[in-house]
Amino acid sequence: MNKSKCVVKNLKKVSCLALLVALLSCTLLCGCSIIGQSDDKVKDLEFTVISEERLGDELKEIIEQRKEEPFKLTYHDGDYLYLVVGYGKQSTGGYSIAVDELYLTEDAIKVRTTLLGPGPEDAKTETPSYPYIVLKTMFLDKTVLFE
Repeated sequence: MNKSKCVVKNLKKVSCLALLVALLSCTLLCGCSIIGQSDDKVKDLEFTVISEERLGDELKEIIEQRKEEPFKLTYHDGDYLYLVVGYGKQSTGGYSIAVDELYLTEDAIKVRTTLLGPGPEDAKTETPSYPYIVLKTMFLDKTVLFE
């Protein structure tokens, strides 16, 4: 009788373990799929580069607090969406930023910028600089993906 109880207990343990492995496998497999994400461009977005003088006080303060390190942020005022990309502290001046892409996909807004170093003809200053760019576009309630 003791032997049969032991076999039943072992069967229960094996069954529980098999069920746990099956549930864990399903959870992991389902969690790895991305449903509905599309990189296909729906349309390019129009934007304006906003100078520091035209920034609102709140956004200017946020940038000031984060400028030492590279950063990416979004800010909206109800009417417009501001996309900000900062490249952190650089040892000299003369840097510029190119907007490579700003477009809408089915699910998100994609933005890609590039930091351009000072060329030989640029007047470099020996004081550090903190290059950043602020792009103003129409407000869309979408996830922003910085690349």
